[in-house]
Amino acid sequence: MYPRNFILLMVGMLVTGCNSEIYVRNGVTDGDTFYLADRAFSDTDPVLQSWVAYSLARSICQLEIGGANPARNSSFHCEMSSRRILVDSWLEQKAEASGLSDPYLDELAGVHSAGYLREYVAHYHGRSTWQLPDDLETAAFRNWRQRTMPRHRPQTNIIGSWNYARNTRPDPF
Repeated sequence: MYPRNFILLMVGMLVTGCNSEIYVRNGVTDGDTFYLADRAFSDTDPVLQSWVAYSLARSICQLEIGGANPARNSSFHCEMSSRRILVDSWLEQKAEASGLSDPYLDELAGVHSAGYLREYVAHYHGRSTWQLPDDLETAAFRNWRQRTMPRHRPQTNIIGSWNYARNTRPDPF
């Protein structure tokens, strides 16, 4: 599980300022710096904060991949580790406040507890460019998901945006 201090550390590593402008190229938000939405700092909703943890973990991983445009980076490892952080954060939130419920996050926690999070990520979020592990149990996952969650709809909620740092800082002249 990832305590709030971990989330705050990730926030400190990524956020150098907030800007309401979002740069879009070919319908995709791009950039070289990830900025959290203002509400990530003020809204303590457990669902939102779980997605904040996911957003930060994913953006850090995208930065680690490198390249000129981290916003477009994607890998199985990044999505898998970020979904695991999402589940861990949600389970921690639920442990701290009984009675919490969210249909998607509860279902994802069930996938995790059944041991199929890797297969879930590959099936619902996979891209043709990803290098997938050879030991995925795709047939077992397919059978399990058809029995357990036949109407599942995957979600991805990014709480922030990728912008260009050079475009968000004041001009020095």
